[in-house]
Amino acid sequence: MPETRGLAPSSSLAPQGVFGGTFDPVHYGHLRLAEEAAEALGLSSVRWIPAGQPALRAVPQASAAHRLAMTRCAIADNPRFILDDAEVASERVSYTVPTLERLRRAEVCGSRQPLVLLTGVDAFLRLEAWHRWRQLFELAHIAVVCRPGYSLRAEDLSPALAAAFRARCVDDLAALSASPAGQIVAFAMTPLDISATRIRAFLVRGMTPRYLLPDAVIDYIRRHNLYTEH
Repeated sequence: MPETRGLAPSSSLAPQGVFGGTFDPVHYGHLRLAEEAAEALGLSSVRWIPAGQPALRAVPQASAAHRLAMTRCAIADNPRFILDDAEVASERVSYTVPTLERLRRAEVCGSRQPLVLLTGVDAFLRLEAWHRWRQLFELAHIAVVCRPGYSLRAEDLSPALAAAFRARCVDDLAALSASPAGQIVAFAMTPLDISATRIRAFLVRGMTPRYLLPDAVIDYIRRHNLYTEH
């Protein structure tokens, strides 16, 4: 059973957000995305899932254990955020469909709980590269985070993804509570030009990352001497 901090899995039909990432390190861009998604989509909670071994990214600079600990520090004061350590504890590569299949187990979230996978528009445009991508819609709704003023259009997608988008995109957020999975919704968030890559570069050069990520995470990075070399 994975570690959870905060709310237990909901027994109501209010949707729960699912937010995976390397979080190398976690920063205010991640935190603001999760907070605005919860507000915009009416999420009861957001489950943060640091990847153990990410499939489509370079090997993280910090270990899985450190990235989990930094995420724990970052979300500690928000009761709506849940920390899930199962991917970090696993020896397998982290793929989204197996992660969602785990969440669908009765002892975690169950089959009736609406789950909303949070993803950026750039990642959504590459969805066909994901492992078993069509099965995502059997397991969760997908919420696509867009820049303000940006409209996600079927015309911008590949033919297969455009067909899925046209069939599943909804404007009525009540649809997220009406079923456990299967819909696509887009929402805009406050643009924050913060990246983990830039933060790591600052740390290598001895520059302060203050105001880019929580002080508790900065303290953890300094205590463990993380990101001091390329």
